[in-house]
Amino acid sequence: MTWGFFTVTHIVTLLLAVATIFILHYALRGRSHKTQTAVLFPLSLLGIASITFNLLAWGNPWENLPLHLCAFNAFTLPLVVLKSNKTFGNVLLLWCLGALAALVLNNETADAELFSWTFFFYYFPHVMEFAIPIVLVSLGRVKKDPKCILSSVALTMGIYTCVHFINLGLNSFFAAHNILAPNGELVFANYMYSLAPNNPLSELLIRIAGQYWHMYLALPILVVYLLLVYIPEIIHYFKNRKKAPV
Repeated sequence: MTWGFFTVTHIVTLLLAVATIFILHYALRGRSHKTQTAVLFPLSLLGIASITFNLLAWGNPWENLPLHLCAFNAFTLPLVVLKSNKTFGNVLLLWCLGALAALVLNNETADAELFSWTFFFYYFPHVMEFAIPIVLVSLGRVKKDPKCILSSVALTMGIYTCVHFINLGLNSFFAAHNILAPNGELVFANYMYSLAPNNPLSELLIRIAGQYWHMYLALPILVVYLLLVYIPEIIHYFKNRKKAPV
């Protein structure tokens, strides 16, 4: 049985990804900080396990370097589980949206067998990168702060810009040295999909704005998402401001 793209199986796995948030929250609510960490930390390492698997399994490490957004999520998540850093905890609230998008727009792995290592090392790491940042907030280990909205977006776009130029540099190197992938084609670096689409949405955005710039068309979506995430804190801030003595 293959995973599929918006098949019944795919939709069920998406529902399970959302359910993971509630399962982890209610399983760990009221538990000690040590117990929460003992459960969440091993789960947070699945992203690093996925990076290792992709580097070794496909015989093409150049196209599987840890330069996608979910790789940055994978390296940051265990640190936040251990240290509960507010700044990076808030950044993960943005990056977990990318993990969810990878689960929804799964067309690159839709043909994977449901009980294969390919599916395991794609699905479960992305589920944890989506669920754990939200659970850290729900358990009170990371405090949401609207002041982090700007820094979260700026850091994300800064990383995207750096990765874009890494893509250009790598592809120049591959072309100059004729470095080929196992399928015989020239290796092509497209980390964070700055150069070419990997799903219908990014294909549409690239048609509108072109390489690199297409991701800026998604900025309004990111800002609206973050405003929705921080609505309770924003309302609380303005209520307190009105009550403050002049």
